[in-house]
Parts: sequence; structure tokens; C-alpha cells
Amino acid sequence: MTWRPRRYSGGARYYDVLSLERPVYRPGRLAGIRALGLRPGHRVLDVGCGTGLNLPALRAGVGPDGSVVGVDASPQMLRQARARIRRAGWANVAVLAGDAANLPAPVRAYGLVDAVVFTYSLSVIDDWRRAWAQAVAMLRPGGRAAIVDLALPVGRWRVFSAAARLACFTGGSDPHRHPWTLLEQDTVDVSHQVLRGGHVHVVAGTRPDEHQRESGG
Repeated sequence: MTWRPRRYSGGARYYDVLSLERPVYRPGRLAGIRALGLRPGHRVLDVGCGTGLNLPALRAGVGPDGSVVGVDASPQMLRQARARIRRAGWANVAVLAGDAANLPAPVRAYGLVDAVVFTYSLSVIDDWRRAWAQAVAMLRPGGRAAIVDLALPVGRWRVFSAAARLACFTGGSDPHRHPWTLLEQDTVDVSHQVLRGGHVHVVAGTRPDEHQRESGG
């Protein structure tokens, strides 16, 4: 497996509280989703969807005529995500079990999407480069991708480095990986927002079409 679900199994029920989502990580999550520029009718792939924290904002962006599919390797996290979907009554949102670096057939069958999002997941996935490649292969030319992930604080925010290291260790994240560099290499019209003193990076870009690739931008 290229994803480490055991770390998220026992505490899945309490993940949304214990992960410091609201005080620390939610602003980055919402900024990443805004950077996708979602419109009604869009189709979105959420890789490493976990308990479904992205789903309300993604569903609001695509509306009832769009669709959202999430993928995660942890059955316990997916159980929480499915409960979230049932409570909201979303008919156009689904989450599927699978390895992000080897997307299962039901996810690939979803077809080309208008947007792909990774929030706090690429720093946890072992084969993260392959996971990125698999997802971006499903993104249509002109579609948007966003990566929201972690690094260690810088500048005056370094006083929080110990807490950041603990949060990364607890969640299994590698704060030195900087997975958004893949997005910066593979997309155009890139935006890069830094939050929490460099602890949270929000990076988004557009998959180029063939003309843009040939012209170099």
C-alpha cells in the first residue's frame, strides 16, 4: 500500500476534532478549494478524502448538477465520510476505497474531471509522485488542480516548529516533502499562498493543453 490507513483507523471517529482542523488547517483547505474555481456542473476528484472534510465546500461549488468523487484507503475514514454524505442527502457525491497511487477501476471509470484536489494527503502517501501522476491524468486540459499541504514554519513562526513537528508526526506527514513542487512543474497559471507562517501551503494550477505545452506556457 502507498497510503498508511492504520494511523487513521482507530481515531477516525474523532479525527475532525483531534486533527486541529478548525483552529489550524481549515483555512488552507477552504483556500485550496476556492483556488479550483469550481462552477455548477463541474466534476471533481478528491484524493485522500479522509472523513470528507472537503465534501461540503466541493458540493457547494459544483451544485446539484455536478459531481464529486473521493478516494481513500482507510475504511474507517470512509465510514465517517459516507455518514456525512448520508446526513446531507447528497445524491451526486460518492467516496470509494482505493490506493491513491493505483487508482481502482471505479475511480478511473469516473472519466475526465474538471478539478483535482489533494488536501494534507500527498505528504502522507508513500508513493506520492505516482499518486499525483494518476490524478492529473484524469484532469482535463484546462482543468484546475490544488495541493494543500504542510511544511515547517519559518521566520518568527519558528517558535511553533515543535508543535508543527508533533502534528506532522501524529498525522504521518513528511513536512520536508513539499509535494506542491510537482504541481508547479506540471501546470500553468500557478498560484501559491502561504498560511500559518509557512506551515500550510496552498498551491493551485491549470493543466495545460497541447498548445500551451508546445509553447512552454
